[in-house]
Parts: sequence; C-alpha cells; structure tokens
Amino acid sequence: MARRTPRASTRPERGAPALLWAPWRSAYVGKPPPRGAGCIFCFGRIGEAARRRRLVLNAGRLALVMLNRYPYNNGHLMVAPRRHVASPELLTREERIELGDFIARAVQRLRAAYRPAGLNVGANLGRAAGAGIADHMHWHLVPRWEGDNNFMPVIGSTRVLPQSLAETYALLEPLFKTIDTDLS
Repeated sequence: MARRTPRASTRPERGAPALLWAPWRSAYVGKPPPRGAGCIFCFGRIGEAARRRRLVLNAGRLALVMLNRYPYNNGHLMVAPRRHVASPELLTREERIELGDFIARAVQRLRAAYRPAGLNVGANLGRAAGAGIADHMHWHLVPRWEGDNNFMPVIGSTRVLPQSLAETYALLEPLFKTIDTDLS
C-alpha cells in the first residue's frame, strides 16, 4: 500500500495561537529603501505647496507631524524629530520634551476631529521591529473604532478608507496650525 505524504496544515495545533498569513507584506521584508530616496522626515523650511505635497501638518523647531501616505486608518499620523536619529536614547532632553508635547497635542486633535473609540500610539525601532524608515525614528498615531477591521485586507489585500488623503489633510491641517503655539 502506498504511503501518503502528510499535507502541511494551515490549522494551528491545539492550544497554539491562530496564524494570519499576510503574504503581501513580504515585499517589505529585508528590502533596503530605493537608492536616492531621501528621508521623508528630513527637510528644511518648506512652503505651503510643499507641505501639502509632503502631507506635513506642522513642522516645529525640533519635531514635526505629518500624515502617513500609506495609512492603516484615516487620520494615521507620524510624529518625528526634525533631527535624523534612529532611536530615542539619541534624542536630547529638549527634543524628547517637544516630541512628547507634539504626540499629546496630536492625540488631542485626532480625538476632536474623528472621535475615535481609541488610538494606537507607538514606534517601531529598527527594520526587524517593523520600521519602514528605520534610520529616522518616528511615532505612529492611528485612530481606531470598534469594528474598523474587516475581511478586506485579508481576502482582497485592500484597506477600505472612507476618506482620501486630501480630505484628511484638509480636515486636520487647520487644527495643527497652532500646535507649536499652544505648547507653552
């Protein structure tokens, strides 16, 4: 009688956590950024048109806040130091203070604009931790609502976002014009 080769199972063993495969994410694993690609967080003084193109909501002396061009949800922000550093221990005390204030003010403005049920706030330090831009640290702020995750990212490799980046920018930009003046 011929022996059957066991098939690999997608079911976890009893008691093991379930697995969710996301093969479309493999494009990001182990790939360095394209040659000549500058850091999205590093820029000097820029005008209104460049701010809108770069999705920068506010650029203070030591920190900046901008929309994520590839958001997980509408209102997905990134807060970064102006100085190109990879990890928080490399920041000065003054930079840490301004970054903390920017994060707090960004949370306040996201709550006012979107009324989310919660927010994810965090940083991925290093490519292995999930940082797409590993050599310039930044925090992600992602508004969340009950039931905001659905089958579309899994089945269709597609996120459903009800608001365009231009609409998000238009909604949030006026709220962020005063972020550095209300820090004192």
